[in-house]
Amino acid sequence: MAQELEIEFKNMLTKEEYSSLLTTYQLENDIKTQTNDYFDTADFLIREKGAALRVRNKKDSLVLTLKQPAEEGLLETHQSISFETFQAIKKNGALPEGEVGSQLLELGIQDKLLHLGRLTTHRAELALDEGLLVLDHSEYLKREDFELEFEVSGFEAGERAFNDLLQQHQIPKRAAKNKILRFFLASQEQA
Repeated sequence: MAQELEIEFKNMLTKEEYSSLLTTYQLENDIKTQTNDYFDTADFLIREKGAALRVRNKKDSLVLTLKQPAEEGLLETHQSISFETFQAIKKNGALPEGEVGSQLLELGIQDKLLHLGRLTTHRAELALDEGLLVLDHSEYLKREDFELEFEVSGFEAGERAFNDLLQQHQIPKRAAKNKILRFFLASQEQA
């Protein structure tokens, strides 16, 4: 089963802070674009479990991912899918056999899925000694936002390094909801 534990710290950024970090770390020419299509059941059972289901298109490769809470961080279950399978999920609301569907069943979710929409992220990454620095510019539902993510292997040391990074660049702490929740809240506001 393709699973990994993700421990990351997040902070929302202003456009100016985002641009400054891109320049400081010389990442302006290293931005890659990816799209995330989000899914849930009609009554949001996946979200209710604190989980999220997406299909990420990155470099013409599609990966179905279920993120669910773990003791520390998030447990991610990945499954590569074809474009035809992706279209079938959007049309029929049923997952293909595999790891992600099995994990959803373990969560007690077997309802039909609905396509909630798409979010596009322009992402720059840099491996630092303390962890992976990720700068995201996301666009969705006629909105945009900017975010710093810091992926680490250990929670306590990672948290210290993340706080030091913010302090070093004089960036105030700002809570960052995960992308699917920001997307969902924006869609509710437009409804």
